[in-house]
Amino acid sequence: MLQDRTGQKVPNVTFRTREGHDWKDVTTDDIFKGKTVVVFSLPGAFTPTCSSTHVPRFNQLAPALKKAGVDEIVCMSVNDSFVMNAWQEEEKAFNIRFVPDGNGEFTDGMGLLVDKDDLGFGKRSWRYSMLVKDGTIEKMFIEPEEPGDPFKVSDADTMLEYIAPNAEKPANVTVFTRPGCPFCAKAKTALKDAGMDFEELVLNRDYSESTLRAVAGASAVPQVFINGQKVGGSDDLEKWLASR
Repeated sequence: MLQDRTGQKVPNVTFRTREGHDWKDVTTDDIFKGKTVVVFSLPGAFTPTCSSTHVPRFNQLAPALKKAGVDEIVCMSVNDSFVMNAWQEEEKAFNIRFVPDGNGEFTDGMGLLVDKDDLGFGKRSWRYSMLVKDGTIEKMFIEPEEPGDPFKVSDADTMLEYIAPNAEKPANVTVFTRPGCPFCAKAKTALKDAGMDFEELVLNRDYSESTLRAVAGASAVPQVFINGQKVGGSDDLEKWLASR
């Protein structure tokens, strides 16, 4: 039976972390004392759901969470510091603090250390998230005890909805570009000036012209998409931003 520890203190643990070429011990107090912290814990670094959804969305919503009063967002996994550091670099998730629970002590203290022997993982964390204030757990979102790796309630959107139901979420923006394109540069500058983060896809590196025609119905760049809707080129983007 998975434990909900709402209202209790987090386990008192010292984490072995690696900064550059040096080991650094980080205690539970270092992370939680006097702060409001969101923690999300998952089965393993570099695993599919963790890499494609859980980490990226928390990283994207980190500014909104911090605006709502969260001091830090922590990603925790029963992995060593070398793996967690490499994973953060791979994900470019620099809005999040990655904490290695290499021996599973924190996770075991949370009552959420489970067997993943069928996957060859050994002991790992059950997927969950929680809001911690000054070391006391205010709210937990624990995934249901179902086969596999359920991902229904521990996501970033659920946490933000709990903390700040009316918070404005960042737009999902993708810009198709090509090297040396002045209109692409113009579109990217306009988005930056508007404070909008975006993902840039570059011709012949990330996509082909046939892909652009299939997705945007055009071969000219830039092509800007916002929240699943095609905005168009740099002039179209300028009009869209002016109408906000």
